[in-house]
Formats: sequence, C-alpha cells, structure tokens
Amino acid sequence: MCEAIGQFGPGLTPPTQDAFRGSLLEEEYERTKCLLQEREAEKMKNGCSIMTDAWSDRKRRSIMNICTNCADGTSFISSKEMSDVSHTSEVIFELVDKAIKDIGEENVVQVVTDNASNNMGAKKLLLEKRPQIFWTSCAAHTINLMLQGIGKLPRFRKVIDQAKSFTIFVYGHTRTLECLRYFTEGKELVRPGVTRFASYFLTLNSMQEKKDQLRKMVVHSRWDSLKDVKSKKGKEATTTILSPAFWKDVKLMLAVFEPLVKVLRLVDGDVKPSMGFLYGELLKAKREIKEAFGNVESRFKDVMAVIEKKMNGRLDSPLHLTAFLLNPHYSYANPSIFDEPKMNEAFISCVEQFYYHDEDQQEQAANFELKKFQNREGPFSKKLARTFQNYDYNPGRASWWRLYGTETPALQKMATRILSLTSSSSGCERNWSGFEGIHTKKRNRLTTTRLNKLVYIQFNNRLMNNREKIKSKKITDVLLSSDTTEAQGFLQEGGDDCAQVVFRDEEEDEMEGTGIPWSVIGEAVGAEEQLEPRRSARVRELYEGEEFESEEEEYEDEDLCYSEDEI
Repeated sequence: MCEAIGQFGPGLTPPTQDAFRGSLLEEEYERTKCLLQEREAEKMKNGCSIMTDAWSDRKRRSIMNICTNCADGTSFISSKEMSDVSHTSEVIFELVDKAIKDIGEENVVQVVTDNASNNMGAKKLLLEKRPQIFWTSCAAHTINLMLQGIGKLPRFRKVIDQAKSFTIFVYGHTRTLECLRYFTEGKELVRPGVTRFASYFLTLNSMQEKKDQLRKMVVHSRWDSLKDVKSKKGKEATTTILSPAFWKDVKLMLAVFEPLVKVLRLVDGDVKPSMGFLYGELLKAKREIKEAFGNVESRFKDVMAVIEKKMNGRLDSPLHLTAFLLNPHYSYANPSIFDEPKMNEAFISCVEQFYYHDEDQQEQAANFELKKFQNREGPFSKKLARTFQNYDYNPGRASWWRLYGTETPALQKMATRILSLTSSSSGCERNWSGFEGIHTKKRNRLTTTRLNKLVYIQFNNRLMNNREKIKSKKITDVLLSSDTTEAQGFLQEGGDDCAQVVFRDEEEDEMEGTGIPWSVIGEAVGAEEQLEPRRSARVRELYEGEEFESEEEEYEDEDLCYSEDEI
C-alpha cells in the first residue's frame, strides 16, 4: 500500500471513512470472492473438507472458525463469537451441519477437527444425520501430541531443560547475547516455530548446527571475561555446552524427532493434498525412529508406545488406510498391501461409507474395480502410468486417477476425492488474529456484517499469500515462524506458559455421567486462572536491547571487582 501511495506522488486524496466502511469494503469483499472462484469449482469437482477450530483471544472472547480445504488450498468461511455459548457437541454439530448445507452435502467428503471430546460427540451426531461424510482427527494436532509425549520421556525432558537453561541464560543478558552473535556471525540460536514442539526441534537443530561455534565460544577469553558467566547459571551453561553427554542426547533426540517433523511439514504445508501420503509417511517415520535406536526394542519401546497410542484410532482410520491403499506410490511399490486383512477391512468400510446410499457403486468398487487396479489392467498397465513412482509427481495422485482410472469409474471417483483431501485443520488454526485485530476498541465497534466481511477478507488473503509464498519457496520451512510466542520457553523462565497453541488430549478424566472432561469444567469456573501464578503477559523477542528480568543469580566469585565501564 505504501509503495502504491509513493508511486502516485503528491496530491493523493485519501478515501473517506464512509468509503472505507462502505463501497471500498464491498469492492474488496467481491474481489476476494473472485480470487476464490477456482477453489469453489474444485470443491464441486473433487469435494472438500470442512475444518473447525475454537480459540479464545486475549480478552477471553471465545471464537469458532469454520474453513474449507480442497486441492487448491484452504478458504475461510466464517467466524462466530461464542463467549456466551458452551462448546457442547450439539453446538459444534449445528455449526458444522450449517456449513455443510451452505457448501452442499454432495461437495463435502470429510470434517477435520482436533481430538477434543466435544468434537468426538459432534462426530457421532453428524454420522447419524449424514453417514456418508467422514470425520477425522487433525494430523498436525496428533503429531504434535506425539512430539509432546516423547519430549516428556525422562531422557528427552532432561536435554530440553538443559537447552532451555542455556538459551535463557544467553538471551537474558546483553553481553552474553552479543558474545553469542559474535561467534555465530549474527545468526540466532533460538528458532521460533509455529508450535512449541516445532520450536523444540528447530532450536535443538540450530544448536547442533552451531555446536563447534558454541564450544569455541565457552572456552574463549571473551566469554570467560563476562561477569554473568561467573554466576551459578553461567557456569551451568558452560558445563552444558562442554558436556559430551548433552550433545549425544541432542543428536538422538533430533534423530527421533526429525522423522515425525517431516510428516508434520507434509500435513502443515497446505500445498498439496496430504491424505494419500500421511499413513505411508508415518510408517516410514516409525522405521527411521527404530533405526535411530539401532533397531533394539528395549531402547525404542517407550518412544514407539507414545506414537502408537496417539496414532491408534486417529491416523489409522478406514479413510487413512484406504488413501494409503489407493495411492500407487505405496501399493504398487509393495503389492502385499492388497493382501493385508487390515487394509481390506478398512477399504470395505470406506466404500460402504463413501457410497452409503448406492449399493451398486459399492459392489462395483469393491468386488470388480479394485482387482483391476491391483492387477494393473487396462490403462493402469500403460508405461506412462509409472509416473506414480515419483513421490513429487506434480499433477498429484487425484490427477493420476483421472487419467488412468477411466475403466474403473466408481473407484476412480472415490480415489480422486479421497486423494484430494487434507489431513490437517492447522490452516484454520493459524489465523486467529484476523478476528482479534479487527474488533478491539469499543469506539470501533462494527456491525456483525461488516465484521464478518473484514475477517473474511483478511483471513482469506493471508491464507492465499502464505500458500503462494510456500509454493514459490519464499517460505522455506512451513514450521518456522516470525512470531516468538511459541519459543518463549527458550527465552525466559516459565516461557512455555505464553504458548497460544495448547495441545490437549481427549484421553482425560471426565465427570461421571456427563462426558465432560474435568479440565473443561475447571476452565469454565476459572480454576486455572486462580491457581496459576501470575506471570507477565509480555512476550520476549529475539532482538531486545535491554536485559530481561530473570531469577536472582548467585555469583560464586564474590570478591570479583568490576569498573563502572564493565558493569
């Protein structure tokens, strides 16, 4: 905008307030709708997913976002303030059901949400009314739960705590931070991610990359001459960096985290449909994690137990397994997949649900057409069909089925729709500020219609811009964030409490006879607010000039004297 004003030159007459609130708002709203027309066409052609997310802003207003995703990307539908409404299963079901009506039931293949118990209750209600629509768990949410669970294991908890103590100490003092940047040639050690666990991996990986620089730093006279290094925490920081055991554990943790982080990047990217790749890449991740432990069961058992517990019933549903089976990248590379009882059961279940109202199509897809695909008959046998072997095959697996599945129309329709699906609702979750930034001051209260249009414009333009940046490689890592909120644990004591994205599991104790988790009841009565210690809401940034407040430090060399210039 500033560039456009500069190009116009002097004499520009700014729009009036009425123009901003009226005609210009309408023009931008219509322009945004036009930009999304191709996505609307894709939804009608290959179906879409509905994604939901509930969150609370800094004023404790409760907001529900509804988005859709198709092969062309994620689009925002609406936001609804629900501060005076309980987030019951019935309320969520009604919102989702209305969205399905608006889009068209025939165009919706699945609903994607996190694993909260109220969402699972809404799932049951939807399946009763619309049994042909799938309801799946958000893959990004589930993988973050895996990383969270692994990070809590004693061996990994220790290395995370050691890394945090070091970075908090270095970033908490101006001179230690200057020293760090001198040895890293200005590169930051802490790398904020879009979630707390992405920040864990990115920062530990950053430390591993700068291992030699960090070790040179802590044995250099420049480091040793700093007053803060003489403190107890300073000595602990030095010891951590010089500890072979610490670096050994960092290397192991990265080897365990990285396979799952690769899958997280896949489902978080919103560039290509991930449903057809999720299960296969999770199997690959599990193999790589076992290899990191030398394939010794006693060493990887606790890690695999965490992964299996979070994966079961969430990322191995009939829809996920059928997408894996119908992706020739996996099933043609390993034909034994067609003979696995689990795969056959999942496929039959998926066919029955997808063609719930059409038994003829069920019979065609399951009893006749699957065999043609398995045996590579007709167009499936063509030499050009081997393009499936390339993981990065650009047209996508749905396009492959449109081209080579012409003699199996029932299976073709099912495959193109399933392989066009996302497996995550994270695109809906990462754009909360659209609502919060618009409706902040009482004097700027907007009508509901204007508010919804502004959020629609901002949310969708942000989604489209992010997608283009990822496709053009301007965003090199979808897990990196320019916001330090999710990396506060590496910047200040108790910083993890600042995280906006809290990953809860539905496996919680519930009040007997209600199905409501105690954590939800506690949140409703403000228990957390009353019991938690009061912390500053301030978020620590990477580029702060002043020293950051931390706990009082003990200096072991009490007789040290410093001139005023040194203090």
